[in-house]
Amino acid sequence: MSRIDFGKALTTGRGCRLEVVILENNLQEKKLLIFGSNIQLNDYVHITAAEKVILEDNVLIASKVYISDCSHGTYGKFDINDHPDTIPKDRKLYSMPVTIKKNVWIGEGVCVLMGVTIGEGSIIGSNAVVSKDIPSYSIAVGNPAKVIKKFDTNQQKWISV
Repeated sequence: MSRIDFGKALTTGRGCRLEVVILENNLQEKKLLIFGSNIQLNDYVHITAAEKVILEDNVLIASKVYISDCSHGTYGKFDINDHPDTIPKDRKLYSMPVTIKKNVWIGEGVCVLMGVTIGEGSIIGSNAVVSKDIPSYSIAVGNPAKVIKKFDTNQQKWISV
């Protein structure tokens, strides 16, 4: 049984890597990586799911994007700190779900880290590192990604914040 739900009308570019990691705590989970409808992944997108990664409908992802719901070790996120002398591949794998809501556009070279939700209609600028939630109808850029604009539904335009 596949742990990936490919949704409807998924398109991919060259060299995409879609992987699920089977752990003791997710043996009963049927689907770990879930695509909605009309998802477009461009070249060399890498998505890893150990707990749950969901891409809702109409998500556009540029090339060389990395999305993962897991990390080798933890560095304060769970009030646990792995020691730097521990070999990285031997550190426990930690995970928190990632959700990318509908109509999101993720730019070239973006990294989306574990535990993040990107809100509906948002845009993530090229090379951003998304380590915290991004609200709906926002534009976020940088490392770490920060919201620089929000869409004002009353004025029907993007407003700098």
